[in-house]
Amino acid sequence: MFFLKSVLSRVSAAAALSMLIACSSSPEKPKASPLPVVSGSFKIQSVWRSQIGSTSTHLLTSVHGQHIAMASTQGQLALIDAQNGQDIWRLKLSAPIQAGVGGDGRRFAVVTQNNELVVVESGRILWRHQLSALSYTPPLVAGERVFVLTGDRTVTAFDAETGRRLWGQQRATEPLLLRQAGLLIPMEDNLLVGLGGRLVSFNPMNGAVRWETLIGSTRGTNEVERLVDLVAGASRQGQTLCVRSFQTSVACLNGLNGRLNWTRPAQGHQGLDGSDNFLLGTESDGKVLAWQRSSGTPLWAQEALRFRGLSMPSSWKRQVVVGDQEGWIHFLGLEDGLPVQRVATDGSAIMGKPMIVGQTLVVVTRAGSVFGFRSE
Repeated sequence: MFFLKSVLSRVSAAAALSMLIACSSSPEKPKASPLPVVSGSFKIQSVWRSQIGSTSTHLLTSVHGQHIAMASTQGQLALIDAQNGQDIWRLKLSAPIQAGVGGDGRRFAVVTQNNELVVVESGRILWRHQLSALSYTPPLVAGERVFVLTGDRTVTAFDAETGRRLWGQQRATEPLLLRQAGLLIPMEDNLLVGLGGRLVSFNPMNGAVRWETLIGSTRGTNEVERLVDLVAGASRQGQTLCVRSFQTSVACLNGLNGRLNWTRPAQGHQGLDGSDNFLLGTESDGKVLAWQRSSGTPLWAQEALRFRGLSMPSSWKRQVVVGDQEGWIHFLGLEDGLPVQRVATDGSAIMGKPMIVGQTLVVVTRAGSVFGFRSE
């Protein structure tokens, strides 16, 4: 069940959500598909293991060269060397972390559950800023600025060195917002932000809007069915950017001017990945789909992992990598989607996206284990 938060009333949102669960839940949860037979043609081995602390949210990681920054809900923030799994530095914050990590390789930022933006450099807190609303989206650190998207659909820019507020822009809010990371990414000199079902380009220097493109249109008759927020996890190749609107569609467009190339209906709630020719996504029922990036033409659909609670996919060494709710990492052939390998972790769900750091595949589990894998 996807978590929702009312910007008008927490009590009414909780009541509404309870009613939605009661009305929409089936008598029995769909049974997870059995583990598929794999060909074994792809060889993979575990090379190191670390620990970050348990997480109840899909805190995202931030990759910089051979280093990867990650956070736990409990307040641990660490920069790890993906070559050997050793800490570059580690910091324990005084409050649980709600959104993170964003970074530029030098400075890293998270948002706590106390609505506090915390910026860290070399393992020490550089500055803090109290936000007006909670954020579910990892801050973006780029161009000597820190950008934050909060739940009231406000985009704010801060000076990365001093924490001084530079500008802010707010859009009208909806009665319900996704309690899930939204889209906040740079593309050349554009700051691209998902606001509802629209992708909006801001001038990162002053917050002026350059263009906006409608990706997801509202549907249905209730507030939940009208949720169309763009979710974290975009796939970029050159000037082409591909994004997902929550449970509505996937689309590819020119990320510099906003012109749509194509859009297709899709029932997923997590972001996308891909390669030059392939766009990859997981649907909410566990199907793994591949589209042709240039046209949106469906290439294949793999249903062997249905109802296994799949993570966002990654493209790695001509394989599609996805994690599931039992801690398995599945490898599918990029060309045809056929299962080629799987490896176990600690038995708890894979959280966030499997990350490619140099030659190492890094995954984080709900229990807080961090695994590094390499192909043989």
